[in-house]
Amino acid sequence: MKTHVVTATEFRARCLAILGEVEQQGGPVTITRRGVPVAVLGPVKKKAFRSSKNALAGKGQIVGDIVNFDTSHLWEALRKE
Repeated sequence: MKTHVVTATEFRARCLAILGEVEQQGGPVTITRRGVPVAVLGPVKKKAFRSSKNALAGKGQIVGDIVNFDTSHLWEALRKE
């Protein structure tokens, strides 16, 4: 793909539009200052992070009473000897 070349002044004025072009077309943009290349702006190589929110939704099952469950037999401090 052909590299798009813009001046620093043009980049400053059209930054968001140029970012949109890079995102859609995927090609790099070379930014120059007085005709000398100073930076290359390109698309991200990896995919964006996808949250694992609700990844396990609906996969578990509650069996029994989870509110009034007696766990006193598990604690030494509660044992009456």
